[in-house]
Amino acid sequence: MSRQLNRLIIKGGVLSPGELKYICDSMESLGVKTISFGSRQDILLPKKAKPKDLTRFDKLKIVEIDETGVENIVSSYVCADIFPSTSWLTGDRYLYILEQFRSKSKFKINITDPKQRLVPLFTGHINFIASEYEDYWYLYVRLPDWKKTKMYPALIYSWDLDKIETAIENILQEEPETIETIFELVSDAVDTNNRTVDKPLEVPFYPFPYFEGMNKIGMDKYWLGLYWRNNKYDISFLKEMCELCSENKIGKISITPWKSFIVKGIPKESKLIWEKFLGKRGINVRHSMLELNWHLPVENKEALNLKKYLVSNFDQNDISTYGLTFGITDYNKASYYFTSIVIEKNKQPEMIGGFQTRDTYNLLYAKNFDPNTRDYIVHVQDVDKVELPGLLMELSQFYFDQLGGEIEQKKEIEIKKEIIELEVYQCKDCLSVYDENFGDITKNIPPKTMFSKLPVSYECSLCEASKTNFKKIVLVK
Repeated sequence: MSRQLNRLIIKGGVLSPGELKYICDSMESLGVKTISFGSRQDILLPKKAKPKDLTRFDKLKIVEIDETGVENIVSSYVCADIFPSTSWLTGDRYLYILEQFRSKSKFKINITDPKQRLVPLFTGHINFIASEYEDYWYLYVRLPDWKKTKMYPALIYSWDLDKIETAIENILQEEPETIETIFELVSDAVDTNNRTVDKPLEVPFYPFPYFEGMNKIGMDKYWLGLYWRNNKYDISFLKEMCELCSENKIGKISITPWKSFIVKGIPKESKLIWEKFLGKRGINVRHSMLELNWHLPVENKEALNLKKYLVSNFDQNDISTYGLTFGITDYNKASYYFTSIVIEKNKQPEMIGGFQTRDTYNLLYAKNFDPNTRDYIVHVQDVDKVELPGLLMELSQFYFDQLGGEIEQKKEIEIKKEIIELEVYQCKDCLSVYDENFGDITKNIPPKTMFSKLPVSYECSLCEASKTNFKKIVLVK
C-alpha cells in the first residue's frame, strides 16, 4: 500500500540550484533527511513534514496530503539539448513559456516535444505538443471525466498556452462533452492567434533513452543524470551539489518523470571535480537499463520488492530491455503509467473460511510497445508472481522481433502507392496552406469548402492577407 505524501509544485520540473537549496534547508530545519521525486516532475516530502510546520516556508508551493485539485506542469525542458528535439524548441523557449503559468492549476498540464522519449506526451488533461511550425502547438484534451483524448481543431500560439488552459478551466461549469464544444466556448471567451491544423500530429518512434551518468554536450560541456533506486535523495548531498552548480554557473536543475534528475552545462574543465565529488559520496552512476526504466508508486514497498525480484531474474538470464519501459500498478488505479509494459496487480478475492489466497497479476503491453499510442493490449491475466519473469522475457523477445517491422511495412506501402497530386491554395506571404479537404476552422469555414466558394472577405488565418494573395499549387504525395 503506497502512502500519500505532501507534494511540492516544481513548474515544468525546472528549478535553480538556489531554489533546490532553499527547499533542502527548509526540510532540514524540520529534521527531514531525504526528499523524493514524483512521476510528474514534482518533489515529494516525507509524512513527518506536518502541514502546520510547512506554512512558514512562504516561497514553497506545497500541496498537502488531503488537498485535491492542484497539479504540477510537466515539461520536456529536461530533454532540450541532450535528446532528439524539434528544431525551434530550445531550453530558453521552454522557460519563457513556463513563465506564463503563474497560478495553481486544477489540470494536469503537459508541455512536450514529440521527438523526445523521456517525458510522456498524453498523460495530462491538457497536452500541448510542439508542431513543426515555430511557436505553434497541437493541443490534446482529456477532461477528468473523458475516457479518450481528443485533438483541439487548431494549433495554439506559444504565448496563448496559459490563456487557452485558463479558458478551458473556466468553462468546466458548462460541462462540455465534445472537443468541438470546447473550441467554440474558448473561441468566444478569448482572442487567440490560432493556426489551422493542416496535417495530423506525427510522433516518431525512439527507443527509451539511457539518462544516467556523465555525458557530453557539444564540444566543451557535459550533462549528468543521477538516479537512486530507493528514490530517497540525501539532503546533505543535494545541498553540496547545489553549491557546486553555483560555482560552475549552472543555472537550472531538471527533474525527470522517472524519479531522477539531470544537471546540464557542466564545463569540460570541471568534469573531474564532479566525478571526484560523486566518488567521495559513493554515488553510483552506472545502473543498468534494467533498473532505470521502471515507474513505481512512491513509498510502495511491495511494488519495489516486485521490481527487485523481476530485475534480478532479468539480470540472471542476461535479458536486454533496451528501449522498453515497465510500470507496476494495481486494480484501483484509474490510469496506467507511461510505459511499454504494465504489470497490474489484481484485487484479491474475499477469503472463505480462512483460506489464504495468493496475489495474481495481469500483463498488458502498449500497441507496438509505444506508450504514445495510448492503446494497451492484454497479454495474460490472473498469473502468479513466479510466472511473471518468464512472461516478461517472452514479451521482451516479442518486442525485439517486431522492432522496426512496422516502419519497414509503412515504407513498402508508400512505395506501392500511386503518386497523388493534391491541389491546395498557398498564401504568398506566410506560405500557409488552405486545403479544401480541411477547410479553416479558425474562420468557421467547414471542411470540403471549395476555395472559389470562400467569401471575398476571407483572410489568411495566420497573417491576415486577403483571399487574392493565395495561389494554387500542386503538392505531390
